[in-house]
Amino acid sequence: MKSRMQAMVSNSAQTSRVLPMQLWTGKLKAPALVAMGLFASMGLTGCTALTQPINGIPSSRLPPEFFQEEKNNLVPIDVSLLAQEAPREYTLGPGDVLGITVDRILPYAEPDQVPELPPVNFPDRDSDLPPSTGFPITILDDGTISLPLLEPINVDGLTTDQVRDKIRAAYLDARILIEDEQRKVSPVVTIIRKRQINVVVIRQDQEALGMNQLLGVRAGQTGRLGTEYSASGEVIQLDAFKNDILNALMETGGLPGVSAKNEVKILRSSAADKQARLDFMRRYAEIVNCHTDPCSCPPPMPEDPTILRIPLRLPPGVLPSVRPEDVILEEGDIVLIETRDTEFFFTGGLLPGGQWPIPRDYDLDVLGAMALAGYGVNSGGRQGGAGGLTGVVNTQVVPPGRVYILRRTPCKGQIAIAVDITKAVNDPSARPIIQPGDTLILQYRPCEEVINFGTGVFFTFGLRELLSGN
Repeated sequence: MKSRMQAMVSNSAQTSRVLPMQLWTGKLKAPALVAMGLFASMGLTGCTALTQPINGIPSSRLPPEFFQEEKNNLVPIDVSLLAQEAPREYTLGPGDVLGITVDRILPYAEPDQVPELPPVNFPDRDSDLPPSTGFPITILDDGTISLPLLEPINVDGLTTDQVRDKIRAAYLDARILIEDEQRKVSPVVTIIRKRQINVVVIRQDQEALGMNQLLGVRAGQTGRLGTEYSASGEVIQLDAFKNDILNALMETGGLPGVSAKNEVKILRSSAADKQARLDFMRRYAEIVNCHTDPCSCPPPMPEDPTILRIPLRLPPGVLPSVRPEDVILEEGDIVLIETRDTEFFFTGGLLPGGQWPIPRDYDLDVLGAMALAGYGVNSGGRQGGAGGLTGVVNTQVVPPGRVYILRRTPCKGQIAIAVDITKAVNDPSARPIIQPGDTLILQYRPCEEVINFGTGVFFTFGLRELLSGN
């Protein structure tokens, strides 16, 4: 009796295991089996177009501003406009160090003595001056020099030849030196060191060794940048008549790199300019404080008129509005190269998630942004994505046909732009230009998801199971 009971329990267990398979293969009709498989695959993979719809504006209804190219036709300006024109002859000013030799005065010698040789001065390695002779005499802030037995001599704005003649005339007029046919007074005036102007240069495009570089992470694999940039600042000394924007850039690494904005900003250090910037900030703060309407946003902050902004690329035919005096840097002026750390777009949905930089010198449309993120439009992109048939089948018969551009608007708003990929491939006017802060979401259309799900069921359960039944 006990053995018969054990046999019955064993048969019952085997029947319970076999019954579901019989229901799948024999008891259910093919249409019901297809529907069950379809819903099962939809539950396993997710149906974002049906469960998470995005209400977007078709790109065909957008105004032309969304497709206007702003960078492609820009041309670099003539960089020589950033440098001041050097004079044909160097003119002296406060801070210059002269090498002066005067007969029996510098160096001093008695009439019956042989004068000493004047010192020879060798310039610094980076200087463009030749070796000079004479005793160092600095031009004071009032533009004068002091020589033995003479009143101060004003040499501001003179050349070395003019200073030599002025020194000779001063000693002769004071009858300190006497000139005749056998003895001529001929001072020697050279330049030991040119006057220099201190300028602050702040650059936010300097490459720094980051963790991604140490780990060997490449940009484009995970949506992270493989190179990090950090701001650097230094005080540089520019010689007179080289105190301009171009020389300041050349001394600190050259023109702005691709990680920086294609422009140069100059902040003047004079007290009047500092006060003007402070007044501008106060006026804008008053506007913000007076804005009390909860249904609107305060106006955005305008460009500061006290800051000189020089774009390095302009549309063809547009002349740079750079005056010769604009490029000259004075003591304490600040040259600022700003970073483009906010010029990124983001991807999600069926696109590989990540943060991607927007090119600086050319426009990027929606198809180019998808390619930059690693999605090939004609090849169907990467398989096994968030909305694909992961876990059921890794084949999509129909690629995604719609991408949404989520764009922020003022006052924390947002618009969604629906782009038909097929139309965008065939019509360039259907490709909106990507702006900083945009988010691209790639999705299947509902009909595309149904086709792909059905194809997955077909290949998963096989022809025999789908077509069998009584």
